[in-house]
Amino acid sequence: VQLQASGGGSVRAGGSLRLSCLATGNVADISEMGWYRQASGKQRELIARIFSNGATTYASNVKGRFTISRDNAKTTVYLQMNSLKPEDTAVYYCNLVMRGSDYWGQGTLVTVSS
Repeated sequence: VQLQASGGGSVRAGGSLRLSCLATGNVADISEMGWYRQASGKQRELIARIFSNGATTYASNVKGRFTISRDNAKTTVYLQMNSLKPEDTAVYYCNLVMRGSDYWGQGTLVTVSS
């Protein structure tokens, strides 16, 4: 299983970005897909998850600004990020949980300037 994340970049505060993550390979029985981020000098934190039944959860510091979704094939997960703030600057990683195992993408950098 491989995860390919894309969509990162640089944006001014208040702007928007949309991240995508495509899962390829022997993908089946996905329990959840999600997005994490890691800012410089900080621990990786969970941002949003979408479960197999479509339920979603968000970290409190992004709720209302970020939206996680997936395609009908359930192999691509998106993160729509609006009203971005400088503190959203981080490397964003997609995650997939399948049959009890975790899989990670390579990370995509998001930089938000004030």
